[in-house]
Amino acid sequence: MTAFGGFMWLIFTAMLVLAVVALVMAAVAREDAYRAADKQNKMFWLIILGVTVAVNLLVPMLFLQIAGLIATIVFFVDVRPALRQVSGGGRGRRGGSSSDGPYGPYNGGR
Repeated sequence: MTAFGGFMWLIFTAMLVLAVVALVMAAVAREDAYRAADKQNKMFWLIILGVTVAVNLLVPMLFLQIAGLIATIVFFVDVRPALRQVSGGGRGRRGGSSSDGPYGPYNGGR
């Protein structure tokens, strides 16, 4: 395998992995979160991302793979953050500031 062929295989594999991860994330999100976030419904995203995974696995057409990659990127940068926001998701922090302690804001000993 040439270096270019190996690089392209790596790119196609990364596109497939991103699409599968997005599909799983879309599947585990609640249906009402899509409506609350004012995004397309869950079934729409499951179909789009499912077709993307199928195209990446079965149809090696670069145009279709790039279209699927764009849909996957839209899901990750637009839909998923909106779903997390309406679902109360986050990294342990629920809107606090960097000076908040475990029992509330740190006030400097006042």
